[in-house]
Amino acid sequence: MAALRPDASCAGAESSDADAEEVAARCTWSGIAEPGDRVAGAVIGVLGACAALASVVDGCSADAVVGAMVDAGLHLEADGRAALVGEVDGALERWRPRVVRTEALARLHAACAVGARVLVPGDAHWPVGADDLGPHAPLVLWCTGAPDAMAALPRSVAIVGARAATGYGEHVTAELAAGLVDRGVVVVSGGAYGIDGAAHRAAIGSAGRTVAFLAGGVDRLYPSGHSELFARMRRDGAVVSELPCGASPTRWRFLLRNRLIAAVSAATVVVEAGARSGSLNTANHAVALERPLGAVPGPVTSVSSSGCHRLLRESQAVCITSADDVMELLPGWSGSGARFRAPEAPHAPSRTAPSAPDAARAVA
Repeated sequence: MAALRPDASCAGAESSDADAEEVAARCTWSGIAEPGDRVAGAVIGVLGACAALASVVDGCSADAVVGAMVDAGLHLEADGRAALVGEVDGALERWRPRVVRTEALARLHAACAVGARVLVPGDAHWPVGADDLGPHAPLVLWCTGAPDAMAALPRSVAIVGARAATGYGEHVTAELAAGLVDRGVVVVSGGAYGIDGAAHRAAIGSAGRTVAFLAGGVDRLYPSGHSELFARMRRDGAVVSELPCGASPTRWRFLLRNRLIAAVSAATVVVEAGARSGSLNTANHAVALERPLGAVPGPVTSVSSSGCHRLLRESQAVCITSADDVMELLPGWSGSGARFRAPEAPHAPSRTAPSAPDAARAVA
C-alpha cells in the first residue's frame, strides 16, 4: 500500500501534535457516524473528537460518557441526563462495529490517492455557514480541487432542481448561473443530472467557480456520467463530501447532503421541482436555517414546476426570473450591474489527509 504523504500532518505544517491527533480523530469519526448524527455532534462538541473516540474504542458505558460530558461543563437536569444516556447508549451500539483500524487507514490512503484535502471547523477555508447546523454540522469535509474555492462560499448561491429537467429548466438554470458568476458569485449544487449539472456547466462556461457537494466519498463520483464535469470543476472550484473515501452514495445520504448545500450558501434557488423533488428538501433546510430562498416559476401546466409553484404560493420563496433577482436576496448587494466580490480569506496552509501515525493513534 502506498504511503500517506509525509509532507504535512493532518493539522497543517504549524500545528501541534495534539491538534493533529484531534483532526485525525475527526477523520476517523467521519467513517463511524452517519452525516448529521446529532448524538455524535453533541459528544464531540463537549469532549472533543479524540476523547469521544477513545470512549467508543475503550468500551465506556453510556453513563460514563455522559458523566464525562457533565464533568466537562455540560449542564443537565436529572431527566435530561437519563434521556441523554439512553441516546448515547443507542449510538454506541451503532458506532462500535464501525471502528475498524484497517478500514480507517484504508480510507486515508484512498483520500491521498485522489489528492483529497481535509477541512475541520476553525480552518481558514472552513465554510462557516455549516456551523449553523449545530450538532448536525459536518465533523470534517473532504475536498478535492482548489482550496480557496471553499473560502468563497459565504458569497455563494445554491442552484438546485429536478434531475429530469426540461429544456426550459436547463435554459433558465444556465442563464442564472452565468449571470451569477459574472457578478463574482460561486455556484453551489449537488453534481447530479438535470438542473445541478446545468448549473455547474454554465458556471464553468462563464469562467466562474462552482462547488459540488456529494452524497458519497470524493473517490466515488456520482453520477459517473459526470466524471469529466467533476474534473473540470476541480480546476478552479471544488468537489466536496463530509463522508470519507469509499463511502457509497445512498438515498438517505443524498437527503442529508442537502442540508450542507443549504447551509454553506448565502441563498438557495430552486429552478425546477416536482411535488416530491429532493430539491424541496434543500429548500426546507434553507428555510429552517433562515437563508433566503428563491424559486423559478414554470408553465402552470408543467408538473416539473409544481414544487416551485407551491413554494411561491405558500410564500416560502421569492419569485426569481433573473440573476439580478437572485442578487437582491444576498446581503451586501447594492444594485443592478455591480460585481459582487467575496472577502479575501486569510491564507492558511492546505492540509493533506492525516499522516499514518496520527491516524493510527486515533483508532489505536
